[in-house]
Amino acid sequence: MAKYEKMLYGDFQELLDRLHQAVMDGSMTASYEEGSDYHQDGFDCAIRVYERYSALGGNRVSMTVVLTGQRGAYFLSAITSGGSQAMFFKMNTGGEEAFLQTIADVAEDL
Repeated sequence: MAKYEKMLYGDFQELLDRLHQAVMDGSMTASYEEGSDYHQDGFDCAIRVYERYSALGGNRVSMTVVLTGQRGAYFLSAITSGGSQAMFFKMNTGGEEAFLQTIADVAEDL
């Protein structure tokens, strides 16, 4: 499992769109699996789940992305999972880290 977290500032929908596009453009095997949005009284929360094929592990890796906050200040949390082939301990985490990097790269530029 790999995790990336950062505060982002700006328009909620624009930030969410940029993050989504980065994931989808980051790999031709990336897919948007499901998501959920919640908005009330200026508070915004979006949850997105993505998958992609990891050639390093020969399997699929998932990433959950949460963007939440209000009034232009938002907390981003992205966590990847999967990609390990070992039974009792994690091996081959490179696929998770590479998938997570698609979010980290764009978040650092926002």
